Amino acid sequence: MAVDLTRFAVPGEAPPFSDQTLVDVRAGRATVVGDERGVAVVRDGEVELAVGLEERGRGLGTALATQVLGTGGGAAPVAGPAPRLAWAHGDHPAARALAARFGWTAVRTLLQLRAPIAAAAPDPAVPDGYSLSAFRAGDPGDEADWLALNAAAFAHHPEQGRMTLEDLRAREADDWFSGDDLLLLRDPDGQLAGSCWLKVEDGIGEFYAVAVRPDLQGQRIGGVLMRAGTARLTGRGLTAAALYVEGDNEPALALYRRSGFEQHAIDVQYAAP
Repeated sequence: MAVDLTRFAVPGEAPPFSDQTLVDVRAGRATVVGDERGVAVVRDGEVELAVGLEERGRGLGTALATQVLGTGGGAAPVAGPAPRLAWAHGDHPAARALAARFGWTAVRTLLQLRAPIAAAAPDPAVPDGYSLSAFRAGDPGDEADWLALNAAAFAHHPEQGRMTLEDLRAREADDWFSGDDLLLLRDPDGQLAGSCWLKVEDGIGEFYAVAVRPDLQGQRIGGVLMRAGTARLTGRGLTAAALYVEGDNEPALALYRRSGFEQHAIDVQYAAP
């Protein structure tokens, strides 16, 4: 019987699995090991592991990691090489201890920032000749334009820049998705200059992905998109705005801090020795 991965979400803690992991599990592109007490999900050489709140402290995390990595004397339940990377969402002390037990070291951080929702919607200050519109879900033109922009803007990002049409449409099918919350900024020639994708769920308005066309980066387009997204979130009864950013992305961190965001949580990626 398939394990319901949503049961491992704990209020007040970071979600235990990324959206892409959930998409890949539904599509059959990931291996799930474990049961309703705890699971490890392996995809693309990475593993994410979650243990139910009531089962913690009993060695289940160690047992799952040992099984997935094939270090317990038996065959690993994953075809091909064992995963070499692991995500710890929320940087939980138990995750740090587990990584240390297996000799894994932190190689990457992903920061979650939060900010209060603005009391009044700001003016996005869209440049002359530019226009803002909502994404049309299922429209081949908007989908192709957005995928091309996303691939270019995140060409060096190990996850975001690889999003496919199948991945995009899987998100369009999610309950939280709304085309009105994916804002498209077009230049005077009608070409996509940037986008601001919002994910509104559980009272939080997340800046899910903010993309600027590479040739326009450094021209304050990011600020336009942030203000447009903030205006979209205003007046919806949300408790906070949130976003994720690489811990070493100083230009983005500077932009977000100017927009009132402060660090709320941290995800850590570990690598095998």
